[in-house]
Parts: sequence; C-alpha cells; structure tokens
Amino acid sequence: MREQALQQLKNVFGYGEFRGQQADIIDQVACGGDALVLMPTGGGKSLCYQVPGLLREGLTVVVSPLIALMDDQVATLNELGLKAAALNSTLSEDAQREVARQMRAGELQFLYLAPERLLKPRTLNFLQSLPLALFAIDEAHCVSQWGHDFRPEYLQLGQLAELFPGVPRMALTATADERTREEMAQRLKLEQAACFVSGFDRPNIFYRIVPKDKPRQQLLGFLREHKGDAGIVYCLSRKKVEETAAWLCEQGWPALPYHAGLPPELRSTHQKRFLNEEGLVMVATIAFGMGIDKSNVRFVAHLDLPKSVEAYYQETGRAGRDGLAADAWMAYGLQDVLMLNQIMASSEGDERHKRIERHKLDAMLALCELTTCRRQTLLGYFGETLEQPCGNCDNCQEPVVTWDGSEPARMALSTIYRSGQRYGVGHLIDILLGRDNEKIRSAGHQHLSTYGIGKSLGENEWRSVFRQLIARALVEVDLDGYGSLRLSERCRPLLRGEESLQLRRDVSKPAAWGSRGSNKPVIAEADRALWEALRTLRKQLADAHGVPPYVIFTDNTLVDMLRQRPATLQDMALVSGVGSHKLERYGADFLQVLDGNGSAAQAQEQRDAHEAIALVRAGMSAEQAAVQLGQPLRKVYGQLAQAITTGNLTLEQAVDIGPVQLERLQDAFLNHDGDDLPGVRTLARELDEQVDEGVLHCIRAALVLEISG
Repeated sequence: MREQALQQLKNVFGYGEFRGQQADIIDQVACGGDALVLMPTGGGKSLCYQVPGLLREGLTVVVSPLIALMDDQVATLNELGLKAAALNSTLSEDAQREVARQMRAGELQFLYLAPERLLKPRTLNFLQSLPLALFAIDEAHCVSQWGHDFRPEYLQLGQLAELFPGVPRMALTATADERTREEMAQRLKLEQAACFVSGFDRPNIFYRIVPKDKPRQQLLGFLREHKGDAGIVYCLSRKKVEETAAWLCEQGWPALPYHAGLPPELRSTHQKRFLNEEGLVMVATIAFGMGIDKSNVRFVAHLDLPKSVEAYYQETGRAGRDGLAADAWMAYGLQDVLMLNQIMASSEGDERHKRIERHKLDAMLALCELTTCRRQTLLGYFGETLEQPCGNCDNCQEPVVTWDGSEPARMALSTIYRSGQRYGVGHLIDILLGRDNEKIRSAGHQHLSTYGIGKSLGENEWRSVFRQLIARALVEVDLDGYGSLRLSERCRPLLRGEESLQLRRDVSKPAAWGSRGSNKPVIAEADRALWEALRTLRKQLADAHGVPPYVIFTDNTLVDMLRQRPATLQDMALVSGVGSHKLERYGADFLQVLDGNGSAAQAQEQRDAHEAIALVRAGMSAEQAAVQLGQPLRKVYGQLAQAITTGNLTLEQAVDIGPVQLERLQDAFLNHDGDDLPGVRTLARELDEQVDEGVLHCIRAALVLEISG
C-alpha cells in the first residue's frame, strides 16, 4: 500500500517523499482505520486524506467549515487533474443537480461540503446509496466549545459512525490543546481512532514581539522589509481595521480591510483579491483566516494582543504555509491587556469560563514578556519540548538585556496598595512621577508616601514595569471594566524583600522594527529578474484558468525551479510540486521562461500535444485531430501515447478499436518472448494483420501503465 501511495504522491502531486507522519496516517486510513490527526498548518494535512481517497474505491467526502476553503481546495485538486466538486449555497440548482449526477455516475473523486449540508437527512440518505472511500472532517477543532472557531453543527458529526459503520473517518486540525483533543475524540466518536500528533513547530516562521511605541510607525518599519509580499495585519476592533487599512493605503501600501461588519459581497471581493493578486496586505479581525489556504503569505503582523496562545499560534500559522521563510511580528502594550480584560468582563459565560479565558490571556502575556527563546515556550504550551533554543526568534538572535527591577517593582506595588487598589496604570504613574493634576489633588494622593518617588524612571519605563508585573501575575487587572490594578498573592515575597525581580529592558526602535535578521528568503539578487518573470507567467496562467496563482505552482516550486534550472520536460518532472498533469499543462511554458527563447520550439510542441489530447477527449479520432491541427498522424499518436503513460488519457479515448482485436493485440504484447514488452516495430513486423504503429504505441503505453500500477 505504501508503494502505491508513493506513486500517487509523485505522479499526481509531484513530490518525491512523504513528510513526518504522513505515510503512517495514509496507511491507517487507506487500510480502513479511523484517525485523529493534529498537524501544524503547512504540514501537509490535505495529503493525509487526498492520497487514501485515491487509493480506496468510492467517493471521499470532506467536511469543511467555510465556502472559501472548499472552493480553494476544489480548484487545487482540479488543477492536479482530479475530479472534485463542492456542494454549497453559491451553486445554482442546475449546478447542484450536475454535482449529484456526477456522484451517482461515479465520476467524482472528492466532494466538499459544510456540516450543515452533510447532516441534512436528504444528503445522508443519498450518500448511503453511494460507495464511499472515507470521511475527512477538516478544521475539527470547530467541535470544541472552548475555541473561538466553535461551530455547533460539528457536534452532530459523531452520528457518521453509526450511519456509515464501514467507512473510515478522520478528523484533522492544526491547533488543539489536550482538552480540545479529548473533546474532538469524544464528540466525533473517535475514541478508538489512531491518534497522530505531529510537532507544533513551524521552524520557518521567525517570531518577534515588541513593546508598542508609535505602533503605526513600527508597522511601517516592519513592512518595508516585505515590499511586494502578501501578508495579514490583525487588529482587535472593526474600527481599527478600517482606519489602519485606509492609513496604509495613504502610505502607498496596497491594503484591504476585512471584518464581519462589512457587507458579504465586499468581504468576498476582498478575500478573492487577496487570494488572486500578488503583494496585497489584508488588515483584518480574526473573522479572516480560517478559510485562507494561500500558501505564500510571507508575514502576519499583530497590532493588538491576541487573547490566547492558541489564537496567536493559529493566526501566525497562516504565514509561510509553503515552507519558505516567513515573519510573525507583533507590537503590544498595556492598553491591549486592559481592553481584553474589559471584553472578558462584558462577555457572556459563567465564572469558570471567564477564569479559563483569564488563564489563557495570562499565558499570552507571559509569552510576550519572555527573556528566553519564544519558540521553546510556545511549543511547551502545547506539551511539546524543544531541547535547544531555536535560534529563529528575536530573543535568540538578539539576547535580551535585563536589569534589576526589584526596587521599582516594590514602588509600583506599594503605590497600587496605598491608593486603594482601584486605579489604572496612568494614574499610578502620575503618582510615582509626582505630577500635579486635578485627579491627584481630588483623591489626596499628593500626600501618599510614594508620591514622586519614581522620578528616576521615565513614563515609558514605568509602563514597561507595570506591563511586566501584570505579565508575571504579580499584579491583576480588575474585571471592573475600568482597568484598575490590584495586588495578587504572588507579589508578597517581592514586597517583603524576600525575592528579587529581573525585568527585560525594552529595545530601541530600530531593533524593534527589524523582522527576521538572517532568515530572509534565499532569492539571489542575480535571480531576481527571473523570479519575477516566473511569477508573472504564473499570474497570467492563473488568470486564464480562474484560480489563485499558488494553485498553479507554489512559491516553493518556483524556488526549486530556480535552484534546479530544468532544461527539458524530463528535468521539470523532478521539480518539487510538478505532477504529471501540471507538467503537461504548464511545463513547456515555464521552461521557456527559464531558458529564454531556447525552449520556444519545445513549448510549441507541448501546446500542440495539449491541443491534440483535448480534441481526442472531446470525441475526435486521432486521424481527425491530425487533420484539424495540421500535424502528421504519427506525431499525434505519439502525443496520445505519452498522455496514456502519465494517466491523462485512457486507451479507449485514444484509439477506436474493437474489443476482440484489442484483446488479440494485448495478448501479442504480453505473450512475446522475453521479460519485457516488445518494441512497437518488432511486434508490427510479427503480426499477421496490418495495424497502424501509432495504435500499437497507445496499446503498449496502456499496458506499461497497468503493469507499473
């Protein structure tokens, strides 16, 4: 089974080997077992159900939560030469009937649909009448009531176990802590399924978190390192999304806003533009992301603090899905903490739920204020151990400068206590700096013993102190909606002088603007023009076929083309991500760009072959296609035989020959002396009947494909 899986991987998807646990997962499902798959974004989850879907008889049903995600996957599979469709509300009744007809006729290999549609009795009854290969439940963390992506319809998918007892099921997600994993297994009735937990690490992403200090200017400094790159900028509020997008446009950046409050048509337009155009910046709330399968997002920036490590991991994971270097950059400040606390205070839910949300926020703050490797802590949150510092985050590349903040911390804690534990950071800093204003005088705080004792530090330094006290849970933000601070039990040893406190020193602006240091994508300056030429061709082909550019070829594939510099179609077949169908459709065009005009003749030959195959598929005979194209019949037959070898054409489409004669000619090939099939000319000389050598070429090609399969 593994050999067959590898063959599909190479022929269809253009990859030479499986990654990580992919082969084991595919074995499990292809042999009829259930699986729970936790694999990081960009780790190749889709292949885990697509390959077994090709190996097993019947239709593969993929449950997906968003229409955009379905459409993207369908376009990707169709470009690979596979038969896939989606059933959703965007289809007309005629289009839906056509999909149903294809399912009934066994013409579809993959069907994508939302859980709501799958669970309709009519859909379930229809599927029970069909041979099914497997069920794949994508984005399965939507079953968890603890996550912000919760979809109540997912809770009902457990009934698939009873309705389709002989059909293997797999649930896939990129992010789930232990609690969510257990909930997925229980709700989906996958308690007995084999569980595959791949590492959470995304080694190609560089993580940087900086204190806010004129955040718009900080963002601009970061974006300057990403000219021409596609990226996402996340903001907490809809208003901030629109203001930031407008401001970026004024600064010369092609930016689009996206949030749930925009009209659906506008959201859809902006999403399509982001997927189909190069170099756009999407400014968005968390409403944007789960349906995005764009592989060449080069950066994700946060202008506000995510509310949990899970959210941060999921959102930053939308960068660098193609495996090339990408950036996760964030600027955060005290105001973010206060705003998130206000949101939590006003949200629905019982105290237990709010307490859990608070713990999640505390973990996020701790990640921000780390003085050690960020990746080690990020992975540790999900129960994974990274033995050595990663070397690919800001704290690893620029070791953090710390200072003894014990005494300033005691001043801050004492000020919180003496002012009654009911004031926010701004007022507390005013007390420490000895400022004279109406609020200080009306509260009588000019008489506090801590009034004016903090003048050795500036306002920003005091903000850093308070921020780090909150992040270390020495101080709590009161959930009263006003951002007032109070002491926690954990601060007592520090207040009594029994403990000291090392604080991180905020870095200067130039360092804060920087992104990934030495981890930049390796496109040599000498290759820049050729790289842009390849991207231009990819965009032209994508526009012609109505798909996003990365569906034609990912950035990773273009980089491999630059590295290998294929000179022939045989060479091009060795490039990562170039399967047989894409080789036939696009190989010659990309060779022409890589080799200048040297491949013009080869490109024309490839286009001729493509036209010949299309005409034969449409019902023409080889003879008619040769006349239509003005090509020799022998050449057309050669093109058809090559298409049969790669699985892009069937023998029945290529030759018009009766079953008795076909069986006789096949026997002649198979029963010939020697271990290998004889050559066409050799067999033609030995036959008792006159048969065009082109027909024999096609029959031999079909036998070669059958024997190798």
